[in-house]
Amino acid sequence: MEIFLLAVASIAFLIPILWIATPWFAFADYRLYLAPFLAGSLLLALGLWLFYRSHSDLGTNWSVTLEIREAHGLVTDGVYGRVRHPMYAALLLYGLGQAIVVPNWVAGPVYAVAMVLLCAFRLGPEEALMREHFKSAYDAYASRTKRLIPGVW
Repeated sequence: MEIFLLAVASIAFLIPILWIATPWFAFADYRLYLAPFLAGSLLLALGLWLFYRSHSDLGTNWSVTLEIREAHGLVTDGVYGRVRHPMYAALLLYGLGQAIVVPNWVAGPVYAVAMVLLCAFRLGPEEALMREHFKSAYDAYASRTKRLIPGVW
């Protein structure tokens, strides 16, 4: 499942490049207006910033796969002090921004759909892994933070 999800995410990331470089998705183009362009650009920028911050705050604890490394620590500061999965939130924000700013019914939302799938199938197993390794420390952390949206969920 892990390899499948990462493959879907990678392909979804490449679809807009194919949209730019080939006529394959031209059938799904639509006109882009200024307001959605600005809103989507803001979401893209926010997603990139949050991705950078979460990656920076994780340091050597980051891994593309679900694993606990030697000397792995529970990161609870920086953006992780507000939300347990800021990197996933960043990818979802980026996907939403792309869906708004890319004026194509296929290339626009494809990354958002892939990120929703990734989150749906990885959040639970990742939290179970963290809970198993960090035990009550993770439970305490989870009780004071939200999963993806600060103060909401």
